[in-house]
Amino acid sequence: MTNLLLQADDVLRQRLDARHSGDRQTLRALVVSTIAFGAAYGLAMGSFGGVWGERAWLAVFSAAKVPFLLLATFAVSLPSFLVLNVLFGLRDDLGRVVRALAAAQAGVGIVLASFAPVTIFWNVSFADYQTAILYNAAIFAVASFAGQWLLRGYYRPLVARRPRHRYLMRAWLGVYAFVGIQMAWVLRPFVGDPLADVRFFREDAWGNAYVAVWRVLADVLR
Repeated sequence: MTNLLLQADDVLRQRLDARHSGDRQTLRALVVSTIAFGAAYGLAMGSFGGVWGERAWLAVFSAAKVPFLLLATFAVSLPSFLVLNVLFGLRDDLGRVVRALAAAQAGVGIVLASFAPVTIFWNVSFADYQTAILYNAAIFAVASFAGQWLLRGYYRPLVARRPRHRYLMRAWLGVYAFVGIQMAWVLRPFVGDPLADVRFFREDAWGNAYVAVWRVLADVLR
């Protein structure tokens, strides 16, 4: 636990070299942090509606899903982004780029975990399912913004050396957001509906998030 907290401090203060001797060790520690802190928020997130009986599984499911969401989105987005870096003549910086991206990922997990106590308090205080969905969406938005802020900090020396990194960083944010929204849609529910059966996935898990949002907007505008 102490090592995790020290690692979190290094990530937030952008001091990754302070505790690890090489890129591989640093990446391993960042992945562990993403899993541990993401799972902590997932437990809190999945506690909506109580954790007794079968509903306790919802907290377990969310604890597995949140870090998987972060890492799967990262894994899906990374290959094309690395190819773009090579095409833009930035191959020599790939190690630093991957480390910066992984640090931002860990930062998202850390920020999410910091809201776990507040989320539990929210779940105890409010029983409305739609309100819980909106609350958790807001927390993810805050954590994503914090991750972007960290990424800009980690990218600053890269941009200073080669300004082309600035444009690729923006491309990463766009691709990551696009993949992340769809990935979250496939993995839902993260917050279990008290009136629905306990399930790991929704029956219509393989739908399209953007089509669903478009339909909602179309219904509202009619």
